Amino acid sequence: MFRKLLNSELGRPDVEEYKTLSKSPITVVLDNVRSRHNIGSAFRTCDAFRASGIVLCGISTTSPAPEIHKSALGAEFSVDWIWRQDTVEAVRELKAQGYTVIGVEQTEDSISTDDFLYGRRELDPAGRYAVIFGNEVHGISQEAVDLCDFTLEIPQYGTKHSLNVSVAIGIVLYVLGRGLH
Repeated sequence: MFRKLLNSELGRPDVEEYKTLSKSPITVVLDNVRSRHNIGSAFRTCDAFRASGIVLCGISTTSPAPEIHKSALGAEFSVDWIWRQDTVEAVRELKAQGYTVIGVEQTEDSISTDDFLYGRRELDPAGRYAVIFGNEVHGISQEAVDLCDFTLEIPQYGTKHSLNVSVAIGIVLYVLGRGLH
């Protein structure tokens, strides 16, 4: 029999302590993500993997919003974020700051997340990475894809060609974050 741990036994930092902890070199960029619940889930997942922050672009709603808070469970207060009107301009700004830009999208030359999961490729822990996740219907805009240094694809084996954006964020942050902490 297993006893479920109480929250008080997990040793999690509070928001103020979390803000002082080292973060992964990964920043999440949301390209016109429309669902506030998905945005809240992105905050919660970024908190869990200690992402450097989130760049909300275009129609991506900013906090405070009740639906974001419901999914984020307060992570919108622990994870740093900014909003930019235009994803392409946000990506250009990140590239100018030295970020390697990675799009999570199915493209002709996309790299499988399996390559990172099984150690055939890895990120340089000294680097800075901006990982773009796209709109729930249209994915990442072609203009933003054109600015990517490379694209990642999550292998899928069913009839659908995509995952919910919040699920994709969790998979990619886990896979890319291995070995960075």
